[in-house]
Amino acid sequence: MAEHNDLGKIGEELAVSYLLENGYEILETNFTARKAEIDIIARKKDWLIVVEVKTRSSVDFGSPEDFVNKKKIKLLVKAIDEYVEQSGLDLEIRFDIIAITKEKDKFNIEHLEDAFYHF
Repeated sequence: MAEHNDLGKIGEELAVSYLLENGYEILETNFTARKAEIDIIARKKDWLIVVEVKTRSSVDFGSPEDFVNKKKIKLLVKAIDEYVEQSGLDLEIRFDIIAITKEKDKFNIEHLEDAFYHF
């Protein structure tokens, strides 16, 4: 596996741990539907939360969250629509980004709640 894939996998694992430590229930990881993948689907209280995890080894080319573009957002919306249809859950939906950057041997985690709105 390529080094960037390893870093992405580590980032997703860190994000799951972070969410669990902060009271979120993890419903799915790597949910795929309609040519899109949702990294994490979580629940907290009456919210269904779509979490896009972006992990970078540096911020030289921009912050991790800068790499969530309109096309990705549209794909996430389509995928969560499919998930809601399959699961039958009737909750408010929120889109979050967990941005992780690696600094030497340390990972910095930034949780951006309600990071974008679907359109």
